[in-house]
Amino acid sequence: MASPLSVSDHIRQLNDARRQVLGDVKLYQSVVRAILPILAPTSTSHLELRRWTAEFLADTFATPALPSKEKESMQPFVLDTVQSILENPDEDVQVLRSMIQTAASIYPIALRWIIENSYDKITWERMAAVKSRILQMWDNANPSIRICCIKFAQRVVLSQSQSSPAEPRRGDMLDISLDKIPSNHALLDPRTMEAEGVGLLDRILGVLQDNSSDALVVNATLNCLPIIVRTRPNTSARILNTVLNFNPMKLASSPMTAKDRVQVKSMEKTTRMFLIHLVKRDPHNPQNPRIHQQIERLMRMKTEAFDEAAKKRVLDPHHMEISEAKRPKTSPVTAAAVPQQQQEIPPLGPGPHTLGSVFTLTPSEGLRSFDVGIVPMHLAARIDVSTLVNIDAQAFDRAIQAVRDRLLALEATPPVLNPNTALLGVEEDDDEYEPDFYAAEDTEQILNKLDSAPGDLKPPDNALQLEAFTLPPAPQLTTDSAIEIGNVSITQLFEQMKSHEDPTTKKARPGFNRFASSFGDRDSAVTLLIRLATRPQAGLGEVVPKKEDEDRDHPSASLSDHIRSILHTYIVDDFRKRIDVAVAWLCEEWLNDKLQAESPANYEKLVLKLLDGFLPYLHRQDKVLTRFLAEIPELSEAILSRVKQICRDPTVVGLALTSLLYIIMMKPPARELALDTLEEIRREYEDARPTAEKYLTKFRPTWRDKHDNAGDNTGDNTGVSAVPVAVPANGAITT
Repeated sequence: MASPLSVSDHIRQLNDARRQVLGDVKLYQSVVRAILPILAPTSTSHLELRRWTAEFLADTFATPALPSKEKESMQPFVLDTVQSILENPDEDVQVLRSMIQTAASIYPIALRWIIENSYDKITWERMAAVKSRILQMWDNANPSIRICCIKFAQRVVLSQSQSSPAEPRRGDMLDISLDKIPSNHALLDPRTMEAEGVGLLDRILGVLQDNSSDALVVNATLNCLPIIVRTRPNTSARILNTVLNFNPMKLASSPMTAKDRVQVKSMEKTTRMFLIHLVKRDPHNPQNPRIHQQIERLMRMKTEAFDEAAKKRVLDPHHMEISEAKRPKTSPVTAAAVPQQQQEIPPLGPGPHTLGSVFTLTPSEGLRSFDVGIVPMHLAARIDVSTLVNIDAQAFDRAIQAVRDRLLALEATPPVLNPNTALLGVEEDDDEYEPDFYAAEDTEQILNKLDSAPGDLKPPDNALQLEAFTLPPAPQLTTDSAIEIGNVSITQLFEQMKSHEDPTTKKARPGFNRFASSFGDRDSAVTLLIRLATRPQAGLGEVVPKKEDEDRDHPSASLSDHIRSILHTYIVDDFRKRIDVAVAWLCEEWLNDKLQAESPANYEKLVLKLLDGFLPYLHRQDKVLTRFLAEIPELSEAILSRVKQICRDPTVVGLALTSLLYIIMMKPPARELALDTLEEIRREYEDARPTAEKYLTKFRPTWRDKHDNAGDNTGDNTGVSAVPVAVPANGAITT
């Protein structure tokens, strides 16, 4: 018989289950059903297991990763467990907190379920019982439970009040408001629910209206109000008035303990952050001037309460009379003769110093660490103006003189030398110097090393310095290295071109005279690569790496050929989207062949290579062939022969004939060549004859005479005997 698992083993198994549901949210429902018996009233599970299960339920209904529909399907059987735990007077505090948080997350989900399913009276009665129990626990529970009750009340107020039409809805549809409830709903009365929401909001604000000293409850209340102000505009005026009338410095008027000081500071900061958030959220709110006044008032009250340097002990009247009796009579002096208390300016101290430390004259460490960036811009401007107006001229002159003295002292201070590098004459701030971190040697050790060094390395007796150091010359760049570096650069440029490739945007191309890299986009990179291949400078096109074992009959490819090979691969990989690159490349190649007539021509063989690369992959609806033949600068018999060859595939015969028709109509220099190709297609391919004869009759009417003179056999290549054709005077074709 297996021994029962320990609590730690159970916790480990539960943690494994948590990791599984975090990886697959579809497992949440099965895991929740499996762990609910741990929280059953009749369960004798260990307290740690109950706490873990309650916390898991709270996280389950609060996580945005779980869809709302899944939460709706789980909430009926979870509500029963939540109700039983809340009604247990001896329940653990941590379990109660988690259950109240679970109920806060379930409430809008249950309300939406009831809005859409008015027949489910049992679920709504159970939810109402849970809400009633939580509101009963609110006043008499400890602060940690009260914080959770405030969160639950916030969700109820949000669900039972009118929403703002200008506030965008969340994608998970968790913003449930009163305007979603039909007026004739069987279970829900919008007027009663709205009245209950208003009452709960007043109960939440009661903590602030009573000027409570419980910092935990006050901070929890202030933290739950911003979302209500933002999403429920009907409540913003009441909440703002309550917060503006709240005095977080109430405890500061009496002697404070350390705990009181922490509470007062916490409540003051939370209140101030809430008001600053309102100003930033709505800069055009007409209440902003009043909010600014309250922020300034809170900062002033905090400074007066906690700045010990500004406080002075009030002299007792009895002691004042005694001191006046003992004071000798002297001649009266004017107020101008009484020297003012001079502010002590601390010394600068040992370095290093920043520019901010040079201009920092206050001795208070708290003021030095204060971040002025948190002060709003308009408030800082007002403080600066009032300070400059009321500043003491003598104190201002003393501050200026103190800064001047500090700058002069820093200028007169010799630079601190690093003992590891002082003898080498290396400046401390040299960015290119990287010192070795070793213990500094004393003078005797350095002299011993110099005495034991060879004679030619010893410095002269009158100076301890090294000779000038020069770097060794760089190795000579060979042809193979240059070609290899060039290939790497070309590959990197191609990768950059692919990264900038965006098929959705097309820009106008300026033409042949454009600069290759003036735009920094894909077209610029393409132009640069094409011109590197077609217009090599300084003989780079003929530079090839020299290898001893290389066969003379198979020389290595030059840099231009390497670029052409990469361009060909790049185009053929996705020829439909990159046909513009192919046309631009071939136009540059054609221009280069015309400018350098004595060099071997590359244009025609590159066109044939590209055609061989993408013609086998064409289908009948492709227009890329027509565009390619129309935009390349020159057509030849060899090029059109490739078009004739694709007619072997009956599915693309129409595409080939359409492309030839476009050339006949739109490219007059290649018209006769295209018609010759059309005749060859008509003679060799049976599927193309009807369409080819129609085109030939329209654009070359003399083709029939040539056909008749050629003899009776019109199908030499097809192996089919031709039928004699007679052309009568009226033009009708008879057989």
